[in-house]
Amino acid sequence: MDIILEKKKGLQQKHLPYLIGGAVLLIALAWLIFGNHSSKFNVERNKVMMQDVAKGEFNDYIRVNGQVQPINTIQLSAVEGGMVAEKVVEEGSMVHQGEVIVRLTNPMLSLNILDSEAQLAEKQNFLRNTQVTMEQERLNLRKEKLQLDLDIERKKRKYEQYKNLYNEKLTSKEEYLQAKEDYEFAVKGSELVIERQKQDSIFRGIQVEQMEESLNNIRKNLILVRQRVDNLDVKSPVDGQLGLLDVEIGQSIGSGARIGQISVLSDYKIEALIDEHYIDRVKNGLAATFERQDKTYDLVVRKVYPEVRDKQFKTDFIFQGERPDNIRAGQTYYINLQLGQPVEAVLIPRGAFYQNTGGQWIFMLTQDGKKAVRRNIRIGRQNPLHYEVLEGLEPGEKVITSSYDNYGEVEELIFK
Repeated sequence: MDIILEKKKGLQQKHLPYLIGGAVLLIALAWLIFGNHSSKFNVERNKVMMQDVAKGEFNDYIRVNGQVQPINTIQLSAVEGGMVAEKVVEEGSMVHQGEVIVRLTNPMLSLNILDSEAQLAEKQNFLRNTQVTMEQERLNLRKEKLQLDLDIERKKRKYEQYKNLYNEKLTSKEEYLQAKEDYEFAVKGSELVIERQKQDSIFRGIQVEQMEESLNNIRKNLILVRQRVDNLDVKSPVDGQLGLLDVEIGQSIGSGARIGQISVLSDYKIEALIDEHYIDRVKNGLAATFERQDKTYDLVVRKVYPEVRDKQFKTDFIFQGERPDNIRAGQTYYINLQLGQPVEAVLIPRGAFYQNTGGQWIFMLTQDGKKAVRRNIRIGRQNPLHYEVLEGLEPGEKVITSSYDNYGEVEELIFK
């Protein structure tokens, strides 16, 4: 006979895996819904730099390195080309205006002088010959005029005699008319000679004037050629210090070639290279200062160069008032350039965290000081000491300003 088996009630062993899996799933779901997902990182308190957020005066300035330079640098060029015959002054020497620095030679200039002198002599001889000829022609015309005047006087007397005789019926009409015609012809001939004298005088005057002008041009050319010979001596245009002289004996120098420079030491300026980030804010007239031997000196921006090279642009500063003692070209000064007026702002000290965050967030300490949490912020201007905080922090809070290189995407720092 069959035995009826009773169905077992309650939890059985085969149900355990399902129950465990369900429990794990519930725990995971609860963690996803209610748990804290932020990643954490343990750090030693003494390995990080903590700074206070404060409210204070933000000085809008930047610090740049500047190098002392002479107020002006004059380029030294050869006005006339030639071969270097002598270096009269060495580099680094003090020179005065007009002092010869380098002597050049150029044989072609000597030939040009001889040629110009020959042309001048030829033109002068031609002018003298022309003047002699003109004087002879003038004398001939005067002699001719005198002869005509005498002829007119005689024919006039004859005409008047024949006129009286004709009126008294003592001579023929034909003889009277011939005497009259001879007299009138002589008068007209004299008028033509007078007109010729005038025209000849005008023509000769123009010819002499043109020749005199040609002579003057030759004289000027001769003077210029001789000046070119003088230009073979390269002279200092100003008083100063010869800083560079790039020539050697026997070297051929072309006309206009730069061979050196002279530093004008009557005053000094400071040249600085500034990051291109500030090119729109740096303008002529901005004030700047630097300290040397516990004393502050004032500067002002004299010139801003528009060219950007290697992400930097050049700026010239000049002194306002007193200069440092024993100032020398080449010295380096650390300049504070004021970009704007001081304003009240929320400030945090500068730190390496900026390189990791770009100023978009920072680790801020909690009130109990046991940990630091990530906080989004917005940073405005910056100077060598502080960042200006526009949003995200309040005075009295503490932040970590040291490097975040080891933290990755960590949300919390737990202090050990």
